[in-house]
Amino acid sequence: MISADELRQRLESTFPGAEISISDLTGGSDHFDVKVISEDFAGKSLIQRHRMVYAPLQDVMGGALHALALTTKTPAEYAA
Repeated sequence: MISADELRQRLESTFPGAEISISDLTGGSDHFDVKVISEDFAGKSLIQRHRMVYAPLQDVMGGALHALALTTKTPAEYAA
């Protein structure tokens, strides 16, 4: 298992200044809904954005972290 706080810390270090929200979908600390709103996604495809989010989590994916439902947007996309 991985805590929402640890996920947040990892993502905040990768996306400084981003708006990040995390919800535990099952209560088991292995399925999360993650929303990252960051300028870092500007000009990136959806696959590139998701890879950027997965990068700091590679060591726990498929083990302590089973699944992520991701929303990745720029602030302009989120406001629209």
